Amino acid sequence: MSTKLLFNITSHENRIAILEKGRLSEIFIQNQKEKSYVGNIYKGKVTRVLPGMQAAFVDIGLERAAFLYVTEFFDEYGDSFHPREMAEEKKRRKRGKVQIQDLLKEGQEVIVQVAKDPIGTKGARLTSFVSLPGRHLVYMPTVAHTGVSRKIDDEDERKRLREIVQSTQKMEGGFIIRTASAKQPANNIVRDVEHLEFQWKKVMDSMEAIQAPAIIHHDLELILRAVRDFYTDDIDELIVDDKESYRKIKQFITQGLPKKRRNVVLHEGPETLFNTYDVDKQIDRALGRRVWLKSGGYLIFDHAEALTAVDVNTGRYVGKKSKSLEDTIVKTNLEAVSEICAQLRLRNIGGLIILDFIDMDLRSNRNKIFNALEKELEKDKNKTNILKMSDLGLIEMTRKRTRENLTQQLCQECEYCDGKGFHKSARTMAYTILRNVFYELNLDASSHHNLEIVAHHHVASILKNEEYQTFIDFEKTTGRRIVIREQGNFHPENYQINLTGSGEAKAVIQSLPHDDEEE
Repeated sequence: MSTKLLFNITSHENRIAILEKGRLSEIFIQNQKEKSYVGNIYKGKVTRVLPGMQAAFVDIGLERAAFLYVTEFFDEYGDSFHPREMAEEKKRRKRGKVQIQDLLKEGQEVIVQVAKDPIGTKGARLTSFVSLPGRHLVYMPTVAHTGVSRKIDDEDERKRLREIVQSTQKMEGGFIIRTASAKQPANNIVRDVEHLEFQWKKVMDSMEAIQAPAIIHHDLELILRAVRDFYTDDIDELIVDDKESYRKIKQFITQGLPKKRRNVVLHEGPETLFNTYDVDKQIDRALGRRVWLKSGGYLIFDHAEALTAVDVNTGRYVGKKSKSLEDTIVKTNLEAVSEICAQLRLRNIGGLIILDFIDMDLRSNRNKIFNALEKELEKDKNKTNILKMSDLGLIEMTRKRTRENLTQQLCQECEYCDGKGFHKSARTMAYTILRNVFYELNLDASSHHNLEIVAHHHVASILKNEEYQTFIDFEKTTGRRIVIREQGNFHPENYQINLTGSGEAKAVIQSLPHDDEEE
């Protein structure tokens, strides 16, 4: 089966999916009301310098101030750095040899590019290491080096591409030769060099004329950006379900990839594009906590504030009679490696990730799993770092976070549990109410007011049935009547204890969900 790039375009939302052999491997979703700012270049104004964080807030005209770390700021565009020099300079800054307060002052104007969109309550992440991506190349004005994608492994081809770029380049800076440039005719590469240098010249010309905060350069809209970045030779077919977008894509491809133009298809028919290729069902499955493996094992994905934990389990898989327990575990772990990497891409999980594989006795087997994971992660476009497996079967890794993960994009916190994933049981709440009834009765033993308990119907059911005799005893002892009333729309942790008998009921004890949390 072929690899397809699908574009589902509507008036309210754009969705772009990559299908590999019929399986959803990546999904990109953009609400039409929410914009992506990644790749845009701004002239910003520093609003606050934070020496303790070694960072600064920069106003670039967005709702929230953006964030610029000391390691991401260089204020000279006339000079270009070699990657080794840049790496050394970043190390110096991490060690505190260069301080943010020595580089930036409040009110200072800076040229920056958005590296990460705002996520949650965090503002955009900025860098002054500007890069302008093209179809075949990425131009970096601050880097004096021309590099070639590692995925182009033919030495003759690497040499050819580097020579074309270096012989065409007129401005300072360097280029990254992308994987998509492999085996491309020289005129395609030359066209990219000239176009990207022209774009940077326009940015330089705008720097003095524009007053901060203001945008200097817009990156392509999502649809064309996806075509530029993902419509590679690995993609056999591009299918789009909107006529206007189909026209734009055709026009865009004609300029740079005329041979791939015929592989762009307009989807028409009664069934939606994503239903035709079973994408919506695969998205729903990707939001689940449990992922089953073909062997019968399964993975559990748990998201915390600081990290994501992935737990590997044998599940229904018990191995074969001829195999030992160690062989069964290794087979499950190997299958898990492939599925974990696929899920990281699909769910777009970033940051710190802990992989908890099933314990293996032999170090050779632990190395086997680590090597398999390393090889599988080579397919990932996002940068990853992994540490060797510990004796406990744990692998720590990081994956570059560029945007919200799938759960953050499509879900919201549960209004019942407020994101905890659980709430107090009906029995726990029933016993809590009983304790508070005792407290109220003892607080004012001389009172003749009756009591009314209002609670969620599951809690009220336990009180009425299992604790019936307890309330009979209360009434005999105190001479005060206790009425239990169900409230269907109450949160399970919400209840009221009211005084009744003289006009309207008056609440003496009231528990609202999460009332122990600070506002």
